[in-house]
Amino acid sequence: MIKRVFFGLLFIILLMVATALGLDRWISWKTAPFIYENVAALPHRQVGVVLGTAKYYRTGVINQYYLYRIQGALNAYNSGKVNYLLLSGDNAQQNYNEPMTMRRDLIKAGVDPADIVLDYAGFRTLDSIVRTRKVFDTNDFIIITQRFHCERALFIALHLGIQAQCYAVPSPKNMLTVRFREVGARLGALADLYLMKREPRFLGPLVPIPAVHEVPEDAQSYPAVTPEQLLELEEKLKK
Repeated sequence: MIKRVFFGLLFIILLMVATALGLDRWISWKTAPFIYENVAALPHRQVGVVLGTAKYYRTGVINQYYLYRIQGALNAYNSGKVNYLLLSGDNAQQNYNEPMTMRRDLIKAGVDPADIVLDYAGFRTLDSIVRTRKVFDTNDFIIITQRFHCERALFIALHLGIQAQCYAVPSPKNMLTVRFREVGARLGALADLYLMKREPRFLGPLVPIPAVHEVPEDAQSYPAVTPEQLLELEEKLKK
């Protein structure tokens, strides 16, 4: 009896693992035609969306994923493959501002500030992709991030009828743990799209690109959302 239960549980676990890996491979296969690793082969689009990540780890060591994305954004911009860079990331806390950090580094590298647009409410990949379409009025754009992230972002875009391609920048070595987490992130994305039908946490008024986006120099603490929106979200979460 105990052996039957054990082998039954083992079979269920193996089936779940096989299903997760199968879905992971399916997403990679489905999005492969839209991914470019050579900037010369990248099609021209007006907007390049740089998906945010922290510049530093908690230990203070610089994040190689961040550096590769910034360099990828520079490559796409300087080669004329994109005219504007939409920097989408998390800014939920005053001392953590992914879009502004990227903006400063890109300006130092020579990008015209007038060609940079900030999305302060890119809390998740789904938020970044949908907000590019619904807030920034752009339905055909280049995503800039690592290949594993490209695949998930493109899958979200394709499912929602959004046209997009991705410039896959290099990944650091020894990324086994990150790739393992990505399997879980893809299962979460599938649940968001097919089961939960989730929308971004915040949308807001239409801000078409190109447009003039004035960013004050002291914008480090610029809120991703208004205090009223945060209170509204907290009330929804309590229910």
